[in-house]
Amino acid sequence: MPLRIDRIIGDRPFAEIEQPALAVADEHRGLLGVAGTPTWRRPFPVGVYSTGDLVCRALLRARHPVRAMAFHPVLPLLAVGTGRYDGGYFFEGELLLLSWESGRVVSLIDEGLGRMVLGLEWLDEHALRVLTAPLDDWEDEAAHEEGHVAVVRRPDWSTVDASSLWAELEGPRVPAPRSDGTAAARAVLTQASSLWEPRRTVRAVERLHDGRILAALDGVALESWRASGEREWSAPGTEGGGREIVVEEDRETAWVSLVSSDWEGSKAVAGFSLTDGSLLDQVVPSVPVSLVRCANGRPALAPSGGHRPRSALPIRNGSRVYFRTFDHPARMSAVPPAGGEEPWIEAAPMPEPGARRPAEPAATAVRRLFPHSWTPGEIHFGGPGVETREGDLVHTGTVHHGHGLQPGGSFVVRRSAQTGTPLWAFRTDRPATAMDADADRVYIGYDDGEIVVLDLRDGSVRHRAPLTVGAVIAVPTALTVTAPAQLLVGTSDGRILDCSLH
Repeated sequence: MPLRIDRIIGDRPFAEIEQPALAVADEHRGLLGVAGTPTWRRPFPVGVYSTGDLVCRALLRARHPVRAMAFHPVLPLLAVGTGRYDGGYFFEGELLLLSWESGRVVSLIDEGLGRMVLGLEWLDEHALRVLTAPLDDWEDEAAHEEGHVAVVRRPDWSTVDASSLWAELEGPRVPAPRSDGTAAARAVLTQASSLWEPRRTVRAVERLHDGRILAALDGVALESWRASGEREWSAPGTEGGGREIVVEEDRETAWVSLVSSDWEGSKAVAGFSLTDGSLLDQVVPSVPVSLVRCANGRPALAPSGGHRPRSALPIRNGSRVYFRTFDHPARMSAVPPAGGEEPWIEAAPMPEPGARRPAEPAATAVRRLFPHSWTPGEIHFGGPGVETREGDLVHTGTVHHGHGLQPGGSFVVRRSAQTGTPLWAFRTDRPATAMDADADRVYIGYDDGEIVVLDLRDGSVRHRAPLTVGAVIAVPTALTVTAPAQLLVGTSDGRILDCSLH
């Protein structure tokens, strides 16, 4: 039962890169290497493109910002140097080799923190000149302006082993200013194609009854696309942009939650005209919230705490407004208090059909349901979810661990909304980024590009595969079921995929 991409909206050349940060060309072979700057807490994309048709031939996602790139003069290899200052003492990073024919990536530096790589130059087919930052800046004020230059030689770079490089990186100290290649990279992409447009992560997608598609993005509150695939209008937003979307019953207004950054929940909810994108109304809640669509179609505000997405529990189509708290219902906070109290799931009545604006639930109407974690002593972080037609909750989340997410620490669970008892649980190693469900299936997107479809009844896997656009994997960041076995998927690179399950 494969997932098929029927249409791509918001597509354009270099879409995989999101926001360009560095570009290098191999004019002899007609290639262009482009590195991007993504949003907070996601890998940094690097793509190799053919300059003729601008097709992406290979893509890697690095852990650190890309500082340097260089095409091998003969072999189908792109050397990629990355790195960042950790804010305390150390300059960490990697030296990566990407085969743009096979997609294979090799990390060469043998050390936990690695080295910040500032410059790369192939002297010939065997010798690579590498400029690295010092290991740290302990009692070394010049460490942020100088580096070490070394020449590394290998008889065949296509067979070089991973983690095989360390001592050879030591070399003379030289000036090494940290330059910004963003403006130059944007100029290269603009010159390569007039169709290139910088777009950022899609956070929410909805289809209207007339076939139009709405999307909220980083930096954009809301945009509308005609059924023909042309953009109808775009409403600018804050730097953080829009997050959740709820379309009013009158089909003339869409409410959107707005954020200033990924660190916090929504501090404003705005109503936009579906005719032209003009601002009609705005609500400023007393606490950070998630915007959710209730079972009666009304928008509601669910307290989300100060650190999204881990604290939020946005439940679509709920017969109640659900949220995750640590304290007394009147506090409605998702921030853990001192003393290590475990979080609970609480709920309030959904808004009345005649309510004019989305509102926060009254503290007096909140009811405590059951612990957020079904395992005593285990702390779970929140994630998106839905209420089924039977009244159960299906939601995602991760298990807290002092050393970060552990294998099997990400879950999707179906629970009784009365007792919290799990009916089934599906576990993976990567956090979920988006989720929705129809009457038979649960659809989940993950931060490594995987799409998983589960049977709603028993949690068995119906489909599991990377979300691929062309030859490369795309990262799903928004997902909405529009009809049985049909869904819209928003991606981290600003595209909207109209998909169906067959």
